[in-house]
Amino acid sequence: QVQLVESGGGLVQAGGSLRLSCAASGRTFSTAPMGWFRQAPGKEREFVADISSTGVLTDYTDSVKGRFTISRDNAKKTVYLQLNILKPEDTAVYYCAGRGSYTTTSRAARDYVYWGQGTQVTVSS
Repeated sequence: QVQLVESGGGLVQAGGSLRLSCAASGRTFSTAPMGWFRQAPGKEREFVADISSTGVLTDYTDSVKGRFTISRDNAKKTVYLQLNILKPEDTAVYYCAGRGSYTTTSRAARDYVYWGQGTQVTVSS
């Protein structure tokens, strides 16, 4: 069983930065693709970024390309999401998610087995 705990959210002005962290428990972290999703009030959960188990492959939704960076440290069992040049439309609860071992990355939330509790990111204009 894998548990995911996010941290690093908060209130920031437009143009600012935040770094989200997701700490994982369990022995399978290093073999599992990881992703970040977000959900704004009244909207469906949407894909933000994902990263392969080795960290070599990454993918981003178009609206965050060039501003957000996903990374991971398998020794620390942690995945990160660096958020730069934040915009008010980035305001949402951000969720960390993990797929099963030896699977591929995916943009579909239904493909993820493990989910964190979420961390709130609020960007003021």
